[in-house]
Amino acid sequence: MQKAKNSLGIIFFPAFDWSISPTHPEREERLLYTQDQLSEEGLFDIEDIDEHKPGIATREDIERVHFCFPEVESVATHSHLVAAGGTITAADLVMTGRNKRAFALVRPPGHHAMKTVHGSRGFCNINTEAVMIEHIREKYGKRRIAVVDTDCHHGDGTQDIYWHDPDVLFISLHQDGRTLYPGTGFPKDCGGPKALGRTINIPLPPGTSDEGFLMVMERVVLPILKDFQAEVVVNSAGQDNHFSDPITNMNLSAQGYARLNELLAPDLAVLEGGYSIQGALPYVNLGIALAMAGLDYSGVREPGFDALKIRQKPELDDYIARLCDTLPGLYFNPPSSPDAGDGQVSSRNGDDWYVRHKNIYYDTDDITEAQTEELLLCDSCRGLLKVVSRTTKNPACLGIEVPLCACDRCRNMGYSLYEEAQVKEGYRYAQFINRRDKEYVRHGF
Repeated sequence: MQKAKNSLGIIFFPAFDWSISPTHPEREERLLYTQDQLSEEGLFDIEDIDEHKPGIATREDIERVHFCFPEVESVATHSHLVAAGGTITAADLVMTGRNKRAFALVRPPGHHAMKTVHGSRGFCNINTEAVMIEHIREKYGKRRIAVVDTDCHHGDGTQDIYWHDPDVLFISLHQDGRTLYPGTGFPKDCGGPKALGRTINIPLPPGTSDEGFLMVMERVVLPILKDFQAEVVVNSAGQDNHFSDPITNMNLSAQGYARLNELLAPDLAVLEGGYSIQGALPYVNLGIALAMAGLDYSGVREPGFDALKIRQKPELDDYIARLCDTLPGLYFNPPSSPDAGDGQVSSRNGDDWYVRHKNIYYDTDDITEAQTEELLLCDSCRGLLKVVSRTTKNPACLGIEVPLCACDRCRNMGYSLYEEAQVKEGYRYAQFINRRDKEYVRHGF
């Protein structure tokens, strides 16, 4: 019997009872064809490759990450909790040593879900990777995490959640936001004032093929990862960069995806997008699974593959090479302050706060949000986070987060601000996340 070089746990959750519509590309068939393919190819006949059932994320798992308004149940269905629970199951398999690596093939996806959630945007309600990461940090004490997002769409939700966190490195390889939803993910966006250089955006031109992705992986991603020395590496394994995907414009192949994963060598991978349901996902998922297990994937070929037809144009080679020359500097020599258009420092009562005003559109649910985010610029810890959010769905909402390893001053100020909110008029909902003491509470007024 063939044996995997790296023991691999695979978690399936097709979410039979959840879809945006019966014909929407984000539906259960995204994983059913993959499930059949992996079985037909005999993947689970290989020693040390096992399939596991997903767990169910709790309300606390979600509130450890998100400000959900008016509450978790209003923005997350049972399927979202199982998808997030599947990523937690994957994490537990690896953290306890049961498997060397794990691949959570779950849906709905999550990387467009931001810190504050009022509904669905980009098909995402709950950021499953972030739920998994914060579970790892709280249960197993790991702090230094790297996330490499290879979805074709910029992982704006994951970026938003970790914008101020110097212990999480977020790298996103995506189709240039000038040509694709969500229209974000530019190199100038490299982190908040306490985490400059911890966000690295790599916008690639339409038509980028295997050669371009592999060049970026070898010349930008891997040197940064080597320096960062993460305790855990996560791949947000979106698969809509594939040449046959119906809603994007890239030319990556199943072989290219497998090679990317082999180079990255993640501890954990989580499925994100990918909407070529029959022509790409079964083959890309098979290639990724084989690569994670340390097995030969050279025989994986999807229908319609033609290396010459999908080869990127020579001018793209030059463009991507120039990106590779400049982007590592954002990590190794980050700017001294965030981009001027990102936010500004405001002084109140002797304290300096970094303030960002954001307008966010929830395209799936047609919700418009106006948000003010404030970070206390603390010299002793990451800083207290305060968010005030108003939408066309919900009136004024308040979120307060005391970070992991918060100093006493930030912890006490967090309690004070939350207590004041309970008597202050104007907030309809308030949520308090205290990561230091593992306390998660909310009120409606």
